[in-house]
Amino acid sequence: SAEFGLHPTLPIYSGGLGVLAGDHIKSASDLGLKLVAVSLLYRKGYLRQRLSEDGWQLDVPGALDPEFEPATPLLGPDGNQLVIEVALDDAEQPLHIAIWQVLVGRQTLLLLDSDVEGNPEWTRSISSRLYGGDTEHRLRQEIILGIGGVRALEAAGFEIDYWHGNEGHAAFHLLERCRKLVLEHGRPFDEAVKLVRRSSVFTTHTPVPAGHDVFAAELMQRYFSHYWPSLGIDEDAFLALGEHSSTGPGFNLTALSFRLSGHANGVSRTHGAVTREMWSDMWPDRAIEDVPVQSVTNGVHTATWIGRHMADLYFTYLGDGWRSDSDSEEIWSRVDDIPDDLFWAMRRRSKRSMLRYLRERARLRWIVDTGQQANALSSGLFFEEGCLTIGFARRFATYKRATLLFHNPERLAAILTNPECPVQLVFAGKAHPADDGGKSLIQQLVFNARNPMFAGRIAFAEDYDMELASYLVAGVDVWLNNPKAPMEASGTSGMKAAANGVPNLSILDGWWTEGWMQDGSNGWGIAPSTAGHDLDDGLEANALYDLLENEVVPLFYDRGPDGVPHDWIAVSKASVRSVAPAFSARRMIKDYVEQLYGPAAAGS
Repeated sequence: SAEFGLHPTLPIYSGGLGVLAGDHIKSASDLGLKLVAVSLLYRKGYLRQRLSEDGWQLDVPGALDPEFEPATPLLGPDGNQLVIEVALDDAEQPLHIAIWQVLVGRQTLLLLDSDVEGNPEWTRSISSRLYGGDTEHRLRQEIILGIGGVRALEAAGFEIDYWHGNEGHAAFHLLERCRKLVLEHGRPFDEAVKLVRRSSVFTTHTPVPAGHDVFAAELMQRYFSHYWPSLGIDEDAFLALGEHSSTGPGFNLTALSFRLSGHANGVSRTHGAVTREMWSDMWPDRAIEDVPVQSVTNGVHTATWIGRHMADLYFTYLGDGWRSDSDSEEIWSRVDDIPDDLFWAMRRRSKRSMLRYLRERARLRWIVDTGQQANALSSGLFFEEGCLTIGFARRFATYKRATLLFHNPERLAAILTNPECPVQLVFAGKAHPADDGGKSLIQQLVFNARNPMFAGRIAFAEDYDMELASYLVAGVDVWLNNPKAPMEASGTSGMKAAANGVPNLSILDGWWTEGWMQDGSNGWGIAPSTAGHDLDDGLEANALYDLLENEVVPLFYDRGPDGVPHDWIAVSKASVRSVAPAFSARRMIKDYVEQLYGPAAAGS
């Protein structure tokens, strides 16, 4: 995988894809599955987000020194760090790639590093930053990840039974394995492809065309003209491996992955169906429902994402099983045994911890920004513990529609500033460095947070990372998600919130089409509009307003004589009971083993 989100101290992730990969290997470790993971060592990590005075995202490089991070050199028999060679093009001098390792429970994560003495200066920064640089830079990184990854595993002594490519970024591992069969075992290319397909799993994560890597033919010629002869094929046959009609000319790594992987899946039932239709032209002789793409719905590593206050409560009433057997419906059903007043007290403590954390971050930014007042005002300093708090935190891609709630500012302001039952909104997330549309959404949110019309009830929490995410999913009262359907492949932040007792308010897309109970007992679902794109935003925004005004807000403020919102807690408990076991990464890994890993290991 191009990224792994394991812990804030190791910033080799950008968002959901990486955090999912991290949860994947943590849960594989919990289950005792023999697994090894491969990625790149990004010495500058992913971007650190800072906001200018006018609310525009500034992309600040991070800094990762593996000598002071949870990474150690992987040593060879001679006691020196293992180094492999990867040729980027037909140059006589290949790159030297050093191998580092991170131990994740019982699993090993190998990280590949091009910053090696003796490499040309311009190549030493190839693996320096996640998703940084231009298209050519991205291609170089993926050559190291895919081709270098295969060689690193061999150098480290791992014998691999089956292979799992997480998104198209890793696709070149399939070509390298074919090359080894052709050169080292004398197999014809067509036979090598069949053998590689049998043991290969491919997971695609996005129905958005822009999310799939496509490289120009001339770029592929420059970097692979020395490579395809070793496969025993010519240029036309090589380029045909990456053809796909929907993306036009160019070499599509998702198409390559589908062609060379015998086992493929989307990351929710809805995404599986969308993927089968999106890529159906690769199987022209099959009906769309027979396209060989399965679905394994994502899950989250429960022990990582349950906040400390709720964890204490779960240990007392659910026992240790909520952590060690996190997909057990019976264990999670015991949440109903927790007294409402105690459940409510822990929810309030979780919110108090979140607000304290947000204020401390704001104070530190105030110091660093030398008293920049505008950003301080939009950081949540006016938030109140007793106020219904809605959270929205994720990557700022335009299809996720972070600003949908502002479709009718006057109506939103009336909801937020109602003196009897006020509401506050906290947003967080980063836009891709090249996504000015996403950065514009952040700027709009920041301007709205500063607008007196909303009375300080809106905050934007800067520099979203795993640490901030852990406070938000545990501390807010409602988790909001309003993507443009069907563009949300799955989503996982809402699963983390639900397991903490935070109900979801979401468009029915991705995982929520499976997680929402249609009687509304565990949260709120909004059917996507079919009126047409120009009208959809308005109709879905109005549906959000209606739910907030008529159901969500009144339910939260409806208190019994003891001051406890018992009906609200019923929804919160149903959220925990229904989501925690069904959307745990433990369940996800079991599904992968049964549906994909087992058949791939058997070569069937």
